[in-house]
Amino acid sequence: MSDKSITLSPRYKIYGAFILGISTAVALRAIIVLQHIEPSWVRPAWYFAVLGNFLFFYYRYQITEKRKRAIRDHRLIEKVEELDSLSEGDREVLIYLLNSIRKSPEHLNYLIIFVFSLVAIAIDLGFVFFS
Repeated sequence: MSDKSITLSPRYKIYGAFILGISTAVALRAIIVLQHIEPSWVRPAWYFAVLGNFLFFYYRYQITEKRKRAIRDHRLIEKVEELDSLSEGDREVLIYLLNSIRKSPEHLNYLIIFVFSLVAIAIDLGFVFFS
C-alpha cells in the first residue's frame, strides 16, 4: 500500500492502536499506585507506557498526515465549495470538517509526543548505563 492510498487502515490496526492507547494511559496512571505497592514494577510500567505512546502517537501522526494529504491532493475543499448537489448547510458542514482537519495542528502534537517518548527512553537508558 502506497503512502498516497486513501484506504482505511486494517481493522486490526485501528483497534490495536485504540487498545494500545488505552493501555498506555492506564499504565502511566498505574505508576503512582505501583510506586506504593510494588516499586520494582514502576520502571517496566513506565517503559510500556512510553514505548506504547511512541508507537501510538506515530500511528496517529501518520493518519492525520494522510487525511491532510488527501484533502490537499484531491482539492476537496474547492470541489465541495463548487458542488451544487449539496444543500448550503451540507456544504458548510463538509467545508468545516475538511478545514478543521487541514488546519488542525494535532499532527504536530502526535509528532512531538512521538519524539519526546524516544528522548525519554534514551535519557533513561543513559542513566541506567552511565550512572
